[in-house]
Amino acid sequence: MNTFTATPADIDKKWILIDAEGVVLGRLASIIAMRLRGKHKPSFTPHMDMGDNVIVINCEKIQMTGNKRAEMYYWHTGHPGGIKEKSKADILEGKHPERVIMKAVERMLPGGKLSRQQMTHLRVFAGTEHGMEAQKPEVLDVKSMNKKNTRTA
Repeated sequence: MNTFTATPADIDKKWILIDAEGVVLGRLASIIAMRLRGKHKPSFTPHMDMGDNVIVINCEKIQMTGNKRAEMYYWHTGHPGGIKEKSKADILEGKHPERVIMKAVERMLPGGKLSRQQMTHLRVFAGTEHGMEAQKPEVLDVKSMNKKNTRTA
């Protein structure tokens, strides 16, 4: 008996559309990370890029539990005294609300070249328009998967 290892010919990528309105950030990020890696497929092979292409819309309407909106993101400019910080709430209300989801998913993937390649298959949009209709994405209803996935308020 041999262990199955997928080859590039065995890989079948799909397009998935997820509406993030009212969905809890961490739960959404874990589902997206699983789909990007391809762990939901029975033919999952850890060293191959088997995941699907994921489109996320309405990212500015994401929900967070507890006091997570006040959590800070830090980065350094490279200059002395150049540490910068911004809260998740400020980023969501600013010009690039998609960065909160991108960072959450990025931190749920293992580090390395393969994860960086898999992150290129994630597209996050602030509104309902995504411009990917030609790919005919399948809708994945994350809200109905588990009642804890949504938070009202």
